[in-house]
Amino acid sequence: MPLDPDKPHPQEGESSVPHRVSHGDISAISEESVRKRIRQNTPSPHRGNTPQSSPPRFVSVEEVMEAAKGVTNMALAHEIVVNGGFQIKPVELPEDSLEKRVREIVHKAFWDCLEAQFGEVPPVYDHAIILLGEIKEALFSFLLPGHTRLRNQISDVLDLDLIKQEAQNGVLNIPKLAEFTIGMMGTLCAPARDEEVKKLRDIKEPIPLFRAIFSVLDLMKLDMANFAVSSIRPHLMEQSVEYERKKFQDFFEKQPNCLEFVTTWLQEAADDLMTRRSKDGAPPDEEAGAASGSLCPASVLNQAYMKLLTWDHGRRPFPETVLMDQTRFQEMQLLLTQLTVLGTVLLIIHNSAGSALSGLPKFLDRMKTLIRILLEGMGTPSFNMSEALAAISEKICVEVNSCLVQHGFTPLPAEKEAALKGQIQTAASPSNQIYRLIDSRIQSFLLSYLSASNHKSLPVPPGGLLPIQRELEETAVKYVRLVSYNKMVFSPYYDSILSKTLNKQEPQP
Repeated sequence: MPLDPDKPHPQEGESSVPHRVSHGDISAISEESVRKRIRQNTPSPHRGNTPQSSPPRFVSVEEVMEAAKGVTNMALAHEIVVNGGFQIKPVELPEDSLEKRVREIVHKAFWDCLEAQFGEVPPVYDHAIILLGEIKEALFSFLLPGHTRLRNQISDVLDLDLIKQEAQNGVLNIPKLAEFTIGMMGTLCAPARDEEVKKLRDIKEPIPLFRAIFSVLDLMKLDMANFAVSSIRPHLMEQSVEYERKKFQDFFEKQPNCLEFVTTWLQEAADDLMTRRSKDGAPPDEEAGAASGSLCPASVLNQAYMKLLTWDHGRRPFPETVLMDQTRFQEMQLLLTQLTVLGTVLLIIHNSAGSALSGLPKFLDRMKTLIRILLEGMGTPSFNMSEALAAISEKICVEVNSCLVQHGFTPLPAEKEAALKGQIQTAASPSNQIYRLIDSRIQSFLLSYLSASNHKSLPVPPGGLLPIQRELEETAVKYVRLVSYNKMVFSPYYDSILSKTLNKQEPQP
């Protein structure tokens, strides 16, 4: 999440993880016993938690920074590097879980006790002072070392010794302290939190205000952690490439035949290109600047990565160098299949409805949403493609006829409607010409995107893919990032294998 350049950026701070309660302790916990403990000055349960709901479980910034320093957690480091959208998010506890229930009891008891203290005459501020101390710690954690003026302001206003004296003398001004806190949060928060901070000023009752402040502070902690992740990504990538290559080299030295599947994978890619060149009469690779019939190593490697998008994971071992990302490639393969079916059905609708509905973007968006909803679950054992396409065909025909009538056109004749349903019901068949066309164009676009990843101008999706352009480009960006990182890590091995492979295929004089 980008931060406002006019606001101080948060630094890597601490993120506490809530204490876990063992099952042996649960039986002894009741709402009344929790209330009693809280009355006995038990610390606030909201350190690092979200008071209004179940507290978020952070991936701590320490974990992230440890991954940056030594890359000891290779899986976490790899995730941050290859996933450009990596975000640390709160984990929601299951609705009926024991831990969620215990935390709800703790939170409710604390706030009830705070409200009771405020209602006494004169008011008691013991728990309020605890909360103010935690607010002070949270604000400090968002500061950079150079924010001396802000640090002094926070220290002066949230001086706990002075606050305790004011409370004892009955002159503590909670609204004034809350106003200062909200103003400081507005200064330190990311732009995305401006609206949440602004809403705090509309809350006048102290208990709801304190709860809301802690809720927004927890969002700011997430922003801080994610800012730390984005800041260390370049440094992490450099170390991670070196670390993963070294680990693989250690494995390679112990298992000298461990590149067997990689060699077969690259050999097949080279064979595919040679076969295509022979069939199409294509010229030699211009990038290579080599003799006729030779292949460019970069083109062979790109072709090899394209094969991973159609890999038979159930029958073929995955190449050793991309094994860590096999699940990612499987997910990407499924997503591309969904996009192919989606693009096929949308093109079928366009061909059947003609120009009557082609100029209605809202209609197209509605069809996309409908189709994607009915394709949910694709790839799971319970999903039935035939049933899904049958349901899509029925719903599409109703929507098309309704829209035609709404805009003054004649609905589809019975025979044309039957033809539309039939085409949609076979939209996922590899023998369907439209499906093959969309699939071929998607593959061509991804290959062009991969080849152009180092250039300023990126390819435009070919005709027929415009309705799914946004989804396709998002997938292409993730795919290229994953491939580029893998190339950086394993390039020495690929260069060695391709050198031997392509020398065998070099035309002899």
